[in-house]
Amino acid sequence: MAQTLKLEIVTPESTVYSEEVNMVTLPGKEGTLGILPQHIPLMTQVTAGEISVRKENEHHHLAIGDGFVQVTPEKVSVMTDMAVREENIDEDKAEEARRKAEERLQEKLSDEELATVKAALAQSVAQLNLKRRRRNG
Repeated sequence: MAQTLKLEIVTPESTVYSEEVNMVTLPGKEGTLGILPQHIPLMTQVTAGEISVRKENEHHHLAIGDGFVQVTPEKVSVMTDMAVREENIDEDKAEEARRKAEERLQEKLSDEELATVKAALAQSVAQLNLKRRRRNG
């Protein structure tokens, strides 16, 4: 078996993913990060987008929100405010959430409300982009 590393993706609600994988690609603050076993230690921000996981000959995809990633040679730990496996994304609900967030952005909001609405918008867009790209790709 090829070398692996442990991938854990956790949200405030639960552990969404916890498995040995061959490679992880995720959206970092400075661009896309590709992580293989024995990667140098790293801690950085992740942005709303798509995590792609290669495990043996399978590929899995998840939409995530903003958060942090800690990388060691043996493990990748992603702490994020939202993580949804591709197969669990409800495109209609994500589209409705995107629409509502965009409407709220037109209102006069406090700084805290604005941050919350922008996060909700980023999360819904990440889910929609993943679902639509995978369907059309």
